[in-house]
Amino acid sequence: MARPQEFNTAEALRQAMDTFWQKGYEATSMADLLKAMGLSKSSLYAAFGGKRELFLAAFDAYREERGREMQQILAQGPARDAIEQFFRKIIADAGDGGAPSRGCMSINQAVELAPRDPEVRSRISRDFAGMEALFTQAIARGQMDGSIGNSDEARNLARLLVLAFPGLQVMVRADGDREQLNQTLNLLLSTLD
Repeated sequence: MARPQEFNTAEALRQAMDTFWQKGYEATSMADLLKAMGLSKSSLYAAFGGKRELFLAAFDAYREERGREMQQILAQGPARDAIEQFFRKIIADAGDGGAPSRGCMSINQAVELAPRDPEVRSRISRDFAGMEALFTQAIARGQMDGSIGNSDEARNLARLLVLAFPGLQVMVRADGDREQLNQTLNLLLSTLD
């Protein structure tokens, strides 16, 4: 008879996600994961499989959480303001310059694993497609409510924002100058006016 699980699976997965997010897949050891999750090796393997399976589960949890967050932000208020809030939050979430930013886990993995891992590449492609769809909806809504003055096709404007997203994430992670990032973001957002 199998012993009942004695830990919170969701919390253990969150701890694994934080570890992978901070260190990346390659630099995260099983010892790192066991320590962060507070599990024995047998419990980790029984609940999640190996390191790769745990990583994919943690990455999917991250992606779902961030997708919901983006959807919520973009659905609030005038569309132009919501899009601006989404991008400003990236800079604000980077902190005050103390600890280095972890950036976006999807962008981190687009660089680390996607070039050689088709499963990760597929997930990231879906992330970008989802972002494009959400931006397209918000821009179309903004064109209707008058908060976005640019009458170019909403999907084309959305693609520009999707293209800018990884660059902003990388600059924030590299501890780019916040004032300069905000000024550049102003220029990007002016394409919506």
